[in-house]
Amino acid sequence: MEIKYRKLGAGDVAVLKKLLNVYERVFETPVAQMPSDDYLQGLLGNPQMAFFIAMDEHDNVLAGMTAHLMPSVYYEAADIYIYDLAVEAAFQRRGLGKRLISELREYGRHLGSRYLFVQADLADEHAIGFYRATGGVREDVVHFDYPL
Repeated sequence: MEIKYRKLGAGDVAVLKKLLNVYERVFETPVAQMPSDDYLQGLLGNPQMAFFIAMDEHDNVLAGMTAHLMPSVYYEAADIYIYDLAVEAAFQRRGLGKRLISELREYGRHLGSRYLFVQADLADEHAIGFYRATGGVREDVVHFDYPL
């Protein structure tokens, strides 16, 4: 099986919807309502966001990631935050997630970014192990949510 990796761009609304469906299945969290095509197109055109996918030769999205670029006040580039990263269950432990991280790291280097970071729930040992295995350095921080 040939797997293609790429960053989504303008006009990839249908592919982004496939990625959102992957997130639903992997995270077992249904999207209450699929965002409109116009909204998704706006996300794809937003220079502060990046979507990367792994796709098979039949254009099935097997894995993907959503990243946010956050301009730094300490240097003239953006830090990159991985918001979501998911691999379909049947394709886990085959290097797809590792390759997506690699693609994002290369993209960040091209942009002049200095930091790429991601959160993982303490109970999610699989995710913690994955990020450690892909070169991530663990930091002990506490995350706070403010419901609006």
